[in-house]
Amino acid sequence: MLNQPTLEKLETLRLHGMAEAFRAQADPAQRDGLAALAFEERFALLVDQEWTGRQNRALARRLTQAKFRSCASVEDIDFHAPRGLDRSQVCSLTQNSAWVREHQNIFLLGPTGVGKSWLACALAEKACRDGFSAFFIHAPKLFRELALARADGSLGNKLARLARMDVLIVDD
Repeated sequence: MLNQPTLEKLETLRLHGMAEAFRAQADPAQRDGLAALAFEERFALLVDQEWTGRQNRALARRLTQAKFRSCASVEDIDFHAPRGLDRSQVCSLTQNSAWVREHQNIFLLGPTGVGKSWLACALAEKACRDGFSAFFIHAPKLFRELALARADGSLGNKLARLARMDVLIVDD
């Protein structure tokens, strides 16, 4: 059987991950290990590869569109620093990003330099990993963009775009 037409059809159908896995399974070096697998198991490997690729591309797109100012992650939060962070409260916020699903807001208040913006980016990055959209913007820039949108008549569109975001971070 010719593999090239199958690969071309997979690429045409935009099943790039599946095509990549099919190429890997067709490789003679890996064929010995895969020969013991049943058809359903090999097919499941193809589908898993496609699923994983799509999930990774979607996450990368959400993180790029979020325009975070720092590369923050909830796993990197230092609870030993004297910021007054409650570990159990932060952990409850990061569990499947339930606060986003329940349409709750988070206000981070504190003195300058304690990491409010970084923590906001970390929480939003976790929300992106959980499948939600996010956007980071500085308040002066937001107000400037809203004033320009009002002047050129596109304020409704701008507000609608902001309203579609699951997590909106407005930083001072």
